[in-house]
Amino acid sequence: MTTPEQNPPAKRIKREEYRRELAAQQSADDGSVIKMPQKKFFRQRAHANPFSDHKLEYPLSPAHMDWSSHYPAFVDSDPTKTTLSGARKLTKDVEVVDIGCGFGGLMIGLAPLLPDTLMVGMEIRTSVLEYLSSRIHALRSQQQRLKNRADQPASEQPQPETAEAAAPVHDDLVGTTQIYPGNFENITAIRSNTMKFLPNFFGRHQLSKIFICFPDPHFKARKHKARIVSESLNTEYAFVLRPGGLLYTITDVEEYHYWVLKHFLNQPEDGTPPPSSKDLFERVSDEELEADPCVRVMKFETEESKKVTRNNGKKFVAVFRRKADPEWPA
Repeated sequence: MTTPEQNPPAKRIKREEYRRELAAQQSADDGSVIKMPQKKFFRQRAHANPFSDHKLEYPLSPAHMDWSSHYPAFVDSDPTKTTLSGARKLTKDVEVVDIGCGFGGLMIGLAPLLPDTLMVGMEIRTSVLEYLSSRIHALRSQQQRLKNRADQPASEQPQPETAEAAAPVHDDLVGTTQIYPGNFENITAIRSNTMKFLPNFFGRHQLSKIFICFPDPHFKARKHKARIVSESLNTEYAFVLRPGGLLYTITDVEEYHYWVLKHFLNQPEDGTPPPSSKDLFERVSDEELEADPCVRVMKFETEESKKVTRNNGKKFVAVFRRKADPEWPA
């Protein structure tokens, strides 16, 4: 009797072959066009147990984190400037985090809007992370290729190799023809469980923006402890978010939206509540949200938001500003 490992299904074999070919193409430096990864080969179930071990790697502290391989364009030119782990330091800190980034639509959309801001997506699912890493690598390579062409005289510039080369950015297309600000060098993705290890990556008041887009709603009451918004987790968000920083949330589940409001706003039902993370956040007005381009990207550029749009679903947005830390009593 054969096991699935001894006789894997054809679909799995095809997926593994595609991934090997894609990795070989992206590692080769022969000047060829690097194709975007195809999402269908990186599908993975949407749910992952946040309380499992998952054999994750994480730094001892933010001062030990090695970001140099993630943002090579921002590595400090002084080789003597190193982290506590001995890695090269960056010229600036990471300050935007997409928690549960999925296939990376939010970061891809934000990268040209904030080309000088370092952003990271944190994802626990391995296949999804592999897809996003390949996608970022392909975008960077294609952008560099376009810049090299732009520096050449018009007579020496090669013609597009296929009709697909004239198309806009898309998962499954061969390439792009538009140069975007920042060359997508300011985004990356790492595998992590933010419910456990967020303070291991980011220091106090380091972040300017946190995004929580279409999180797992965990409908059953006994699963509510796994929700990414909670009283205890909100204190960690308040710790890493600087005063004036913004925490963006969006969901298509109305009950979850009210859960978010309840856990971020200080709305006591009877009397004055004890001090908590709710005292450190205030909701941003609708007028301010309409002028924020990050909200537009969050509502229309992510994979989940596009799915909700196709299904004529509702989107519930709430953004919270980090208040200043209260003064210590005299």
